[in-house]
Amino acid sequence: MNFHAVRAIYRFEMSRTMRTLLQSVVSPVVSTSLYFVVFGSAIGSRITEVGGVSYGAFIVPGLIMLSLLTQSIANASFGIYFPKFIGTIYELLSAPVSFIEIVIAYVGAAATKSMMIGLIILATAGLFVPLQIQHPFFMLLFLVLTAVTFSLFGFIIGIWANNFEKLQLIPLLIVTPLTFLGGSFYSIDMLPPVWRTISLFNPVLYLVSGFRWSFYSHSDVSVAVSLGMTFAFLAACLIFVWWIFRSGWRIKS
Repeated sequence: MNFHAVRAIYRFEMSRTMRTLLQSVVSPVVSTSLYFVVFGSAIGSRITEVGGVSYGAFIVPGLIMLSLLTQSIANASFGIYFPKFIGTIYELLSAPVSFIEIVIAYVGAAATKSMMIGLIILATAGLFVPLQIQHPFFMLLFLVLTAVTFSLFGFIIGIWANNFEKLQLIPLLIVTPLTFLGGSFYSIDMLPPVWRTISLFNPVLYLVSGFRWSFYSHSDVSVAVSLGMTFAFLAACLIFVWWIFRSGWRIKS
């Protein structure tokens, strides 16, 4: 393992965050805070509690997960797409750096940045509502697993995209709607039976549900199922990334 190469790429990606602090950190935190204020005030006045938890506190895990998913994808996809765009990826591929080290560096930096934003949002939410984390180990486990998994997914999108429009296509048209429809702002128990069944086919539901359980011991699906779905998606992303570097798809062409 070439730790010098991993550290160099990782530090370069993290330094880019420091150079664009307003865009990378402040903007998503402010946007999520606005979501919290609007949904907490507008809907919270009509729905007092969900599963014995005040509505304002209930939506906090969903808001963190929404930001975690979008930021993980955005950071990882742009991180690998930009070297493709300017052509420096060929220098990286010709250097004595394995594809495992490249993935660890880019995905590790993207996951670190998204987890930082998630923890900042968590601290910000504590200023609005009283929070309790009943299972802190599982909270951190879901946080890390989600950040790494969707950073890998973003890495795949960055390899697949050949222009900036495609870079935003999947996050805007697929991931964000699935997050909103995945129980971020409500419990699927509040839905009619038909829509409750349809919601079970939404993979984001399992992430949000498991993450919410770590806070309040309240979940829409079993925690074991949530962890299983998360590990399954992580494994699928790892296999796809391995195939990309083995075949050279969208990298060498």
